[in-house]
Amino acid sequence: MNKAMLTVGIILLSIIALGVINLIQSYTTGQELDYYLLKETTEAAMEDALDLNYYREGAYRMDKEKFAESFIRRFARSVDDRRSYQISFYDVNEIPPKASVEVKAASSSAFEGTAVDITTRLDMIIETNHKSDPVAARVASSIRAD
Repeated sequence: MNKAMLTVGIILLSIIALGVINLIQSYTTGQELDYYLLKETTEAAMEDALDLNYYREGAYRMDKEKFAESFIRRFARSVDDRRSYQISFYDVNEIPPKASVEVKAASSSAFEGTAVDITTRLDMIIETNHKSDPVAARVASSIRAD
């Protein structure tokens, strides 16, 4: 009887351990996938939102509305249907192009009725090799000339 109860206890403990390992693995895998999805989506949306008139003159400028539209469209196309997402834009600058985006994802795997929330925040900026902005320098020189 003692060996039978020990065997049942070991089996139950192993099932509980597998369940915990599965929960932790889905949490860490979801966080990693969210990070790379957020990074690639932000980068592509920033490239879509670049103003080509400024780009031809050697400066970088990003349209805020175009960035938000492109980001949401690309992100919605790539997300998992089993999770709910909340997107927040914190700091979106046009010159120099900079965006701070936060994504909160609620996982479908619940433990005792509470869902696991994953928050991923990313700051991204487009840098140039120019020491100064040629468009801003031209505007500043025309203001000084007046």
